[in-house]
Amino acid sequence: MTSTTKRTVNPQRFGQAYGRRPGQGHGRRYGVSAVAALLIAAASACSAGPDGPTTRTAGPVAVPKAAVPKAGAPAAPQRGFTLVATGDVLPHDSIIRQGSADAGGEGYDFAPMLAGVKSVISKADLAICHMETVYGPAGGPFSGYPAFVSPPQVAAGLKATGYDSCSTASNHTLDAGRAGIRRTLAAFDKAGLAHAGSARSAAEAARPPLLKAGTAKVAQLAYTYGTNGYPLPDGQPWAVNLIDREKIVADARAARKAGADVVVVSLHWGTEWEEAPDAQQLSLGRALTGSTTAGRPDIDLILGTHAHVPQPYEKVNGTYIVYGMGDQIAGTMFNHSGAQDERGNMSSIGRFTFAPPAAPGKRWEVSKAEFIPQFFDLGANRVRNLGAKGGGHEEIRDQIRRVVLSRGAARSGLTMAR
Repeated sequence: MTSTTKRTVNPQRFGQAYGRRPGQGHGRRYGVSAVAALLIAAASACSAGPDGPTTRTAGPVAVPKAAVPKAGAPAAPQRGFTLVATGDVLPHDSIIRQGSADAGGEGYDFAPMLAGVKSVISKADLAICHMETVYGPAGGPFSGYPAFVSPPQVAAGLKATGYDSCSTASNHTLDAGRAGIRRTLAAFDKAGLAHAGSARSAAEAARPPLLKAGTAKVAQLAYTYGTNGYPLPDGQPWAVNLIDREKIVADARAARKAGADVVVVSLHWGTEWEEAPDAQQLSLGRALTGSTTAGRPDIDLILGTHAHVPQPYEKVNGTYIVYGMGDQIAGTMFNHSGAQDERGNMSSIGRFTFAPPAAPGKRWEVSKAEFIPQFFDLGANRVRNLGAKGGGHEEIRDQIRRVVLSRGAARSGLTMAR
């Protein structure tokens, strides 16, 4: 895959993947004050229309009189939360066929594919996925590679598994043009999923989801390195968020001003089939985690996708970066040499426990960092939790663990969990 857009941080070539043989094609800035104003004015809206966030968003809301504490009353204690995040959902033709089979041939059901990790996802206070493709009309047609158009019922399957929000900025976000974005976000709204990274209006783009977890408000921002050469729609530079360091920092600061206690940034970046983070990931990761306001980091967690293989976790400037979680759902994957590569079906679940600030003005700290290896079993078309007792696939589990810990995250406290 090659990115031809000029808006990426690093205009390098990216490798081919997505379950095809080599040779097959593959398929802005906003002022901080303006973004903050939009966030503050509209973050609490709950409409499902193009300009409204999904029902899981939470912003500055009117407090009923009965809930207002009396003068001098002690503040309610703050409560921490757990956040889980997973990698690319990439429905190839085989995945679409399985969704039809799991629905008995009438419609599509994608929840059974994810049942193996439902207990992990649903138990978290906040669960974030990455939807790499866009959706087609309810009755189709649908397609896998090269221009992915997935059934909108994928959103319902994600919600049934326990997800609360998904990043939607990827190199495939414009595979079906503006209509694909509209259909995808409408399906998310219908399912009750928040979303970040693509938008139907400038107002929606400037108002990322603000989600409640514990007593914290968590903002999710999402960006992609490019869109496979598809230009942004005329007059709609906000349709897909492209990676731009200054914009990401500005958006993070605006989200903080709008009330976010924790800011999570999802990045579709890196080089396909490379387990090690590339130069862009390392330099951008350092810059973003090093950005502060009044001594407080602007970004509290970075979640990476795109490389198709598991990549390391690392704590940089006191902030965790997951360089790449790998593919959570994908069909048979072929690497650059044309060989089937089972690494394209390996991934990790990141699980982070956030504790309230130790003092006013301080950050919410990650008090516990964990990862759970997972594998998409092509024989059964099911996601397997390899951290669970009796999860099997020990060699694959150990390979994922080796990669995840390859940049010393264990020294920072990262552990493998169930």
